[in-house]
Amino acid sequence: MDLKHISRGITEGRDRAGARSMFKAIGFTDADLSRPLIGVANTWIETMPCNFHLRRLSAKVKEGIRAAGGTPMEFNTIAISDGETMGTEGMRASLVSRELIADSIELVCRGQMFDAVVCVVGCDKTIPAAAMALARMNLPGIVLYGGTIAPGNYRGKDVTIQDVYEAIGANMAGKMSDADLRGLEDAACPGAGACGGQYTANTMSTVMEMIGLSPMGFNSVPAMDPVKDDISFACGKVVMNVLQNGIKPRDILTRDAFENAIASVAATGGSTNAVLHLLAIAREAGVELDIEDFQTVSARTPLLADLKPSGRFVASDMHRAGGIRLLAKRLVNGKYLHTSAKTVTGQTIGVESESAIETPGQEVIVALEKPLKATGGLVILKGNLAPEGCVAKISGHERLEHRGPARVFESEEDAMAAVTAKKIQAGDVVVIRNEGPKGGPGMREMLGVTAAIVGEGLGGSVALLTDGRFSGATRGLMAGHVSPEAALGGPIAGVRDGDMIRFDVSKRELVVEVSDEVLRQRMAQWKAPQPRYPKGVFAKYAALVSSASQGAITTPR
Repeated sequence: MDLKHISRGITEGRDRAGARSMFKAIGFTDADLSRPLIGVANTWIETMPCNFHLRRLSAKVKEGIRAAGGTPMEFNTIAISDGETMGTEGMRASLVSRELIADSIELVCRGQMFDAVVCVVGCDKTIPAAAMALARMNLPGIVLYGGTIAPGNYRGKDVTIQDVYEAIGANMAGKMSDADLRGLEDAACPGAGACGGQYTANTMSTVMEMIGLSPMGFNSVPAMDPVKDDISFACGKVVMNVLQNGIKPRDILTRDAFENAIASVAATGGSTNAVLHLLAIAREAGVELDIEDFQTVSARTPLLADLKPSGRFVASDMHRAGGIRLLAKRLVNGKYLHTSAKTVTGQTIGVESESAIETPGQEVIVALEKPLKATGGLVILKGNLAPEGCVAKISGHERLEHRGPARVFESEEDAMAAVTAKKIQAGDVVVIRNEGPKGGPGMREMLGVTAAIVGEGLGGSVALLTDGRFSGATRGLMAGHVSPEAALGGPIAGVRDGDMIRFDVSKRELVVEVSDEVLRQRMAQWKAPQPRYPKGVFAKYAALVSSASQGAITTPR
């Protein structure tokens, strides 16, 4: 393959003298410009621990590219912290950022005519955004995750950001002192890296290794582990091999690869956000994938990793136990993976799994014969409240049925105020609407509310449903991504206070006990709410975004 298959158009020939002159102004030589130009998409930002260390890693990636015969050119994208913006108006920007990050990677790669790209990612939306951009462009490339944060330690116990959010609820309920809350706050996040449990970032990191866009074993190395520098350097050789061998993202992103990715989410008790992101990546790659496919794969895949938010361990523990390669080996042995799916290394996932090394005595990834749960954690519910489906995460600790009166709120803030004022009672079903992709806009995560419910001691007796999203740290009987959303005239818009709502996980049903005729009458009187943002980036997003059941991607109308 011509290694300068694209960049010749910007660096070679008499007519490109002006371009070469500008490249030389910033230090590139004729020798540099004669080599393949490799973009390094760095999602570094100085606002959060998740991406804070990525400058260091990108520098190592560039060293590796030069050593392997390429010329790296680094560029930045934006990023938004889910954890910091949680419960605020700023959280609306999070899902919107996924599209902007994908757009910016695509624009720079197309505009600067790179031959390949390494995407260095961290917080939640940067990971699927990188995969979406690669799928759109079908440009040779790889994804490198910056790595998980180390667990904090408070009073001799490992803690994560999840503990802080749940402690807020406990403090509100008078079950934790202000001093203890501050002590936990100070200890929970000890340095750089993405949130430590199998929340969205680590779930999507797992997905990138299992779907084949990240070299197996690279992502799970923790952020501040010295080995991460070596891994980053090695990305140079990997991306040059991808380029030399003509391996393109759509060669990797097959239907089998997506089913492998779903299996990895199910087997690790991963975030419900993976449903949204995998649907989006599939649409960019032109692969047929439906929300029901998550139910099908999850139902046949056992839960094997004992990870937070519902389990005992964090992502760094899983790395020490044997990492994603060990998980893959377990799934291969159980015939839960398509072993012939390709990866960016040129090897199949079946071959990659063969070199797994299990740490003696580890308890994080259980034996195939003794799964934590016979089926994965993702459950797709449907019914008259969610004709297009919604997503629940069932770890095995939640009750599988709940029936109770609706407590309806038009925003996350209204629901949070009710929880903190102790207006939510055992048995209630909290309904939060107008928080979907279009209605939010931006489909905010509800960790603040769900954690407050748990902190109040109501986690085992209150259910919640929303057309918004959940954090990967959410636990309890919660259904998100209810589709169609309220802003599109979905049935959730017709629910009223006091309506009886029934969850039946075994039957995969989410039902409001109101007749079809009454729902039709209510919806005939419904009027779409005025947009929260009449112009600007949120207005553009709301005008273009699809339903959550389609991945909430933006598409031209």
